[in-house]
Amino acid sequence: MTSQTLDSPTGDQIRRAPKVLLHDHLDGGLRPGTIIDLARETGYTGLPETEPDKLGIWFREAADSGSLERYLETFAHTCAVMQTREALVRVAAECAEDLAEDGVVYAEVRYAPEQHLEGGLTLEEVVEAVNEGFREGERRARESGHRIRVGALLTAMRHAARALEIAELANRHRDTGVVGFDIAGAEAGFPPTRHLDAFEYLKRENNHFTIHAGEAFGLPSIWQALQWCGADRLGHGVRIIDDITVAEDGSVKLGRLAAYVRDKRIPLEMCPTSNLQTGAADSYKDHPIGLLRKLHFRATVNTDNRLMSGTSMSREFELLTEAFGYTLDDMQWFTVNAMKSAFIPFDERLAMINDVIKPGYAELKSAWLFKQTATTGN
Repeated sequence: MTSQTLDSPTGDQIRRAPKVLLHDHLDGGLRPGTIIDLARETGYTGLPETEPDKLGIWFREAADSGSLERYLETFAHTCAVMQTREALVRVAAECAEDLAEDGVVYAEVRYAPEQHLEGGLTLEEVVEAVNEGFREGERRARESGHRIRVGALLTAMRHAARALEIAELANRHRDTGVVGFDIAGAEAGFPPTRHLDAFEYLKRENNHFTIHAGEAFGLPSIWQALQWCGADRLGHGVRIIDDITVAEDGSVKLGRLAAYVRDKRIPLEMCPTSNLQTGAADSYKDHPIGLLRKLHFRATVNTDNRLMSGTSMSREFELLTEAFGYTLDDMQWFTVNAMKSAFIPFDERLAMINDVIKPGYAELKSAWLFKQTATTGN
């Protein structure tokens, strides 16, 4: 492009840049106003606040505890208002709209169907409602001049015993908007190996799955997710840093698990703000993503739970840019990593990279170069 060095992008450039999101929870991204509306419609009276701004602050403060278990407790309120078909359609549509408004062009959004049955819906009806909402949100985004494609990941809860049932559900809907499977929930005491039957089933069906691992527990959970279960991606995977040694002279030595993860190009669904909230990292500047980027792991940037973390893809990149001095080239590297790791067919991933992502960044870089030339007169 040019021998000039790109500056760190501005907030506007970050928002306009095409972004890819692989790790985002549907029940962790509701608009506060929507929660209040749905609580009123369904008769749910457990909300701690009834004004949108105050409720948003409550969620962020409650989640900012340093404990994964306490962080997960906040979902009781969002799940409580997501028990009807109408609520699920609305939440999913708004999710797609909000992501598109933030410059996300492709997203995989996960949710646990088993957590939305209290109002009498069946598992099939839950999936159909969410898929309908995503399609509606994509349509509204197009009308607003944005482009986004949303795929669903069906999640099974690690502490429950429905993983195989949810895996079969994901497989039945793999051609109608569901792109893969996931397990989530507290890691300690609930290893992924409890659900081997689900993973073996998915492998037999040539289906995709990711596993929450290496967030609160550590290297054993990563090893189990990969070597026992055969995960395609790692949800978070931040504790892989425990298998990397940095000497005083700056030299780096990878342990065998870390080397395996890097050499096999296993995607890491990293969620910086969420990791700080749950105590998996101490600060943005100290977040392992900085070193993993330098070592060329297949790291990706994600939001996890936009409501609980008070975040967006743009905010995550703004914070990482401030911490590590990232440029548009770095943003593109993370974005292409994510698109390469998506659970849609190869030709569709390639088209997104070549027709949407690379042209989008090229346009931003050209605008930067034009501005620099106009400013310096060179």
